[in-house]
Amino acid sequence: MIVLSSLMFLLGGGSVFAQKSEPTVLMESVNEVIGSPYKWGGTTVKGFDCSGFILHIFNQFDVKLPRTSSSQADTGIEVAKGKLREGDLVFFNTSGKGISHAGIYIGEGKFAHSSTSRGVTISKLSDDYYKKRYVTARRVISEDIFDAMMDIK
Repeated sequence: MIVLSSLMFLLGGGSVFAQKSEPTVLMESVNEVIGSPYKWGGTTVKGFDCSGFILHIFNQFDVKLPRTSSSQADTGIEVAKGKLREGDLVFFNTSGKGISHAGIYIGEGKFAHSSTSRGVTISKLSDDYYKKRYVTARRVISEDIFDAMMDIK
C-alpha cells in the first residue's frame, strides 16, 4: 500500500492525505455574516437586503458600489456565465420587472446572497429558481482587489 501511494504521488496523484483547503478572505467575510436576517434596506449584520449584503462585503475591500441591485448591474464589465470567477456579482429578475436580486459569485457554481426567506445564505446558480431568473453578471473589482479577496486568511 505504501509503495502504491508513493507511486501515485510521484505520478502526479497528489498527496495521500487529503488536504482541507483554507477559506479565502472573501469566504471568511461571507462566513462571518451567514445567517444574518433579511431586512429590506438593511446594510448591517442586524439585517441585509441583497444589495446591502454586497455593499457590506465589498466595503471591506474598499470597493465602492451603488446602493441598489439594479444600479450595481450597470457597474463594471459584463461577464459571461461560463467565465464567472469569485467576487463577480450575479443578478436576477425575481420580480418580473427587471433586476431585483443580486449576489456574489463564490465559485463552483455557487453564490452568496441575502434571501428574503433565509437571510444571508449560499445557493447554487443551477437551482431551478435562480436558473430561470438569472439575467447577467458583472466584474466590478480590479485584479489587485481580486488577489486580496483570494488570499488565504
